[in-house]
Amino acid sequence: MSKLLEALPAPVMTFDIECVGPDGEVKWRETVRNLVMTAGKTDIIDKYLKGSAYTAAWYLILKGAGSIAAGDTLASHAGWTEVTPYAGNRPAITWGTTSGGSNTATAVSISINATATVAGAGCCTVNTGTSGVLYNMSDFAASRSVASGDTLNVTPTLSVS
Repeated sequence: MSKLLEALPAPVMTFDIECVGPDGEVKWRETVRNLVMTAGKTDIIDKYLKGSAYTAAWYLILKGAGSIAAGDTLASHAGWTEVTPYAGNRPAITWGTTSGGSNTATAVSISINATATVAGAGCCTVNTGTSGVLYNMSDFAASRSVASGDTLNVTPTLSVS
């Protein structure tokens, strides 16, 4: 099975991210592509090909500085920490209509209420805690600062090539 996981071209996700200041001006923009975690590939096989315990719930996760690795899970990711410069749980991702092997979600808008350094984004299957599946994670080209009053708009696009 591990050879299959290494060769499986899992659906990839890109994140279009913009940080808008309280004055409405865009502070920075970035588009990043993800690394699909081993757990994400396994989840695809189990849910889609085996047909077991499927869930359509997906949530956005933000990471601080540090390195991602294919073996990272929600419960174990020693190279980085999750950052939550916002109130509440991880925000839900609402997918649109799939066409031509691609699906772009509605932009996830996060009201920032604390100063933080954000260095990547990903998606997972739970809105809190570490018991779900970390499907993917991405690294920004460089760590980015957010401050109270900013809005982070993240638009995920999932594609199969």
